[in-house]
Amino acid sequence: MAASARKQNKKTKHTDSSTDLKAFDFNNLEEKKGSGSDDDTRDADISKAMQTKRKRLEVLTKNSLKGSTQKLEQMWKTQQNQRQKLTQDYSQQVLSVLQQWESDVQKSEEQEEKLNNLFRQQQKLFQQARVVQNQKMKTIKDLYEQFVKNMEEMEKSHESFLQGTQMELRKEMALLQKKIMMDTQQQEMATVRKSLQSMLF
Repeated sequence: MAASARKQNKKTKHTDSSTDLKAFDFNNLEEKKGSGSDDDTRDADISKAMQTKRKRLEVLTKNSLKGSTQKLEQMWKTQQNQRQKLTQDYSQQVLSVLQQWESDVQKSEEQEEKLNNLFRQQQKLFQQARVVQNQKMKTIKDLYEQFVKNMEEMEKSHESFLQGTQMELRKEMALLQKKIMMDTQQQEMATVRKSLQSMLF
């Protein structure tokens, strides 16, 4: 912007100087018949006008440069403030995301620790239940073996008891049969005797 202002100032200077030169030439053409003192006066007026215009151009150039510099500084400050604000907002967002991420990580670690503790407790309970189950199975097995053994012994005792009872019954039957035979024989003998006595007497 400063370079363009300088170029415009140079163009303005060149235009003004050429305009002044044309005016001067025109006056020279109209007043060629004038005296030499009038030429000197005109030269002095032209130089004063040129100096005045030069000063005016310098003032305008300085003012333009000053305004451009102020605008640039203001624009730079505005952009810097925008960059700082954007950086601050981004930093806050990133910090918030990082804090949330750390919180989530901590929560996940706590959950993982809780799950590990629960898993260890469940594993311990499962081991205890397995030990208890093995003990119960062993107790049931022992009871079953004892039951089978008792059944076998009871069957053996029943068989021996039946055998003894059968032997006793056989003995009693034999004795009873022998007694019955003896009684029958005695009755027959008595009947024979009576018949003989009746026949004899």
